[in-house]
Amino acid sequence: MTFGTCCRRGVVRDLATEQRVIRLEETAVNHSSTSVQRFLMASTLLSAAMMTPAVWAQQPAAARPPDKPPIAQGWIDIATFASPGGMGAMAGMMMGGGGGDTPMSALFGGKKQGNQFGLTRAGSSGSYVDVTLRTSRNPSLAEALQAVPPGTKLEPTLQLKVLPQAKPVPTDRGDDSIEEPPEQPKGKIKLYWGCGTAIRPGQPKVVDFQTSTIKEFGEIFKGRRATQRGTHSAPGRPVWPNPTDNRLVPAGASFAGEHAFSGQGVPESFKFTLPPAQDIMPPIALQQAQANGVTQLSWQALPTARGYFIAAMGGKGDESGDGAEMTLWTSSELPDSGFGLVDYQTNKSVDQWLKEKVLLAPTTTRCDVPKGIFGDGEEPAGAMLRMIAYGTELNLAYPPRPTDPKIAYEPDWALKVRVKSVTFAMLGMPSMGGGDATEDGSAAGGEGSSNEGAPTEQPKKKKKFGLMDALDAVKDAVPH
Repeated sequence: MTFGTCCRRGVVRDLATEQRVIRLEETAVNHSSTSVQRFLMASTLLSAAMMTPAVWAQQPAAARPPDKPPIAQGWIDIATFASPGGMGAMAGMMMGGGGGDTPMSALFGGKKQGNQFGLTRAGSSGSYVDVTLRTSRNPSLAEALQAVPPGTKLEPTLQLKVLPQAKPVPTDRGDDSIEEPPEQPKGKIKLYWGCGTAIRPGQPKVVDFQTSTIKEFGEIFKGRRATQRGTHSAPGRPVWPNPTDNRLVPAGASFAGEHAFSGQGVPESFKFTLPPAQDIMPPIALQQAQANGVTQLSWQALPTARGYFIAAMGGKGDESGDGAEMTLWTSSELPDSGFGLVDYQTNKSVDQWLKEKVLLAPTTTRCDVPKGIFGDGEEPAGAMLRMIAYGTELNLAYPPRPTDPKIAYEPDWALKVRVKSVTFAMLGMPSMGGGDATEDGSAAGGEGSSNEGAPTEQPKKKKKFGLMDALDAVKDAVPH
């Protein structure tokens, strides 16, 4: 091969190589351009992403739609009382409990006359259960059924009925009329607090009816309270017990187990199970002992109690002319009259008040009432004592809340169950009797009693305006 031929072949090979190189360079340029474009796009997105939090901070997040009321709602209140001769109802009404739908005959041992709606608020010794049901699908619901487990000893069902409309209380109450005070009433209220053998420094708080301001009264009466709506009677809301089904809760009954509500407009899914924690609580077995003027209170801890609270009230009349005097004491470590605490309370509030030591811990089994609060002698002067063990409130709803935040929650049904155990006693005084009750359980001359056979004209007796009347007036005047 000649040199020229070799060179020509080399040139050919060089030209072919050059063309391939050019094509590779063009491809590289194209790839580079694409990479640059991708890089620029990624940089833009990154910059936007870095700016997004500031932009989002200016725009409110999408809020979940508000919850809708359940189609059906049930309430069950469960209460146990330990008190002699119907004193529990009287004490409950005198010291802030009871009232509302509670029948007047509850003051006089109402349970002996048959079960009545409202006795979970203030009943004589025993266990009580109140039930209320409503449904938006039938606002005029007049009756319903509650299937109950065999342990209730009331199976298979409880009959819920709307109570008849209550008759208005007569304007003329006869011997219940109160004489208007010719002058501002005299009297004092003293507040003590805390368990122990001796009165603590800085106590008592004292308010005088003649000199104290509403604000000073408020310091005593604006106590803690977180009681929500429970069982109640209203048109379109059948209840148990009622005149059609007024069976008593049998001794040893248990409401733990499977339940179901049924009625026109009540969802078929309204079925639930009550755990043992919401079953009927045992009575508080309160024991008292005296030691050098100190009242020693002791009891056995209840297995399902969430906490305890004790309150006592005593006083003396106006024999000296200086006015009556009322004395309050509670087991709280902070000043609180206790008027709002001897009732059902929410779990959250009970837990908060346990931390504040307003309530006694569930493991507590003793509390002493200091000497000298209700009398200076070795035996305390007569005082009424109330003690409550709080059960755990149960709130159920079905079906579960949707996970999608855009969907409003409207449960088919909801249920609130409240549980408590309350005892009443007297400090240093004999037990009170059951009162004078007529055969139908109503007090003679009281609401629900008959005037047949009574004289046409009865002389009106006027009661002297006393400290309790002034106390009620002040409680009404103090904002809650």
